[in-house]
Amino acid sequence: MENKICLLADRGVIKLAGADATKLLHRLITNSVLEIDPGESRFSALLSPQGKLMFDFFVVPLPEGPDAGYLMDCVRDQSAALAQRLNLHKMRAKIDIQDQSETFGVAAILEGGAPEGVEGVVYRDMRAPGMGQRIIAAREALEKISNADESDYEARRIAHGVPRGGRDFVYGDTFVHDANLDWLNGVDFKKGCYVGQEVVARVHFRKSAKKRILKFHFDGEAPPPGADIVAGGAPIGQVGSTAHSEGLAMMRLDRLEDARAAGAIVKAGETPIAVTAPERAG
Repeated sequence: MENKICLLADRGVIKLAGADATKLLHRLITNSVLEIDPGESRFSALLSPQGKLMFDFFVVPLPEGPDAGYLMDCVRDQSAALAQRLNLHKMRAKIDIQDQSETFGVAAILEGGAPEGVEGVVYRDMRAPGMGQRIIAAREALEKISNADESDYEARRIAHGVPRGGRDFVYGDTFVHDANLDWLNGVDFKKGCYVGQEVVARVHFRKSAKKRILKFHFDGEAPPPGADIVAGGAPIGQVGSTAHSEGLAMMRLDRLEDARAAGAIVKAGETPIAVTAPERAG
């Protein structure tokens, strides 16, 4: 099978090296970084003390093993701020944190396996079944082998119900469950304390999430991002990403259930839609 590679221009890379890298990440972020199998990654987030999602990223052990450190596949526009935040938390820990986004980039492997002739770290996207693999390598090398349009990756992401920060939710103003981080293998509910953990645990164990990003299907012209989703004349959410005949939208769960119970037609703008939950990774 011929490789199909898509450079993800919006992604950056942070390198954490040093004996205390595992300890630092484990006490800060929503997921465990222990016992990551070769070729795997951990999707995770760094929250505010109030439990709001500030940064999300993949944590990938360096090829030499976790004792050597990690790479973080993160939003490029946030990489400097994320590196700065991590440095604020490191205190006297033996760890070196560098934003390497100018040199290294991220690509999605949409078809085939690891590209030949490119030195990089290949790892599985753990957020949903079917999301495939990703690779961190020199940005220049990835630019040369990228042979797919980003719209191909976006269509896959949306088809599998995977939200994108900045399009489907707002960083700094969204709770973990709103953005489905718990459905995307992004939270370890057994690992103990991390920044914002009390809020996440309370919502999880009380099953009190009020909003979720849900998939919807439509026919015809795509509703524009930000369009209101209404049912029976009442607003229940807003459109985020769309591709082909599918989209993602943040919706109020109680209002959606009320609309379904009343048999109301759900619309995005003037377009009737069918709402479903995304497939869950865990």
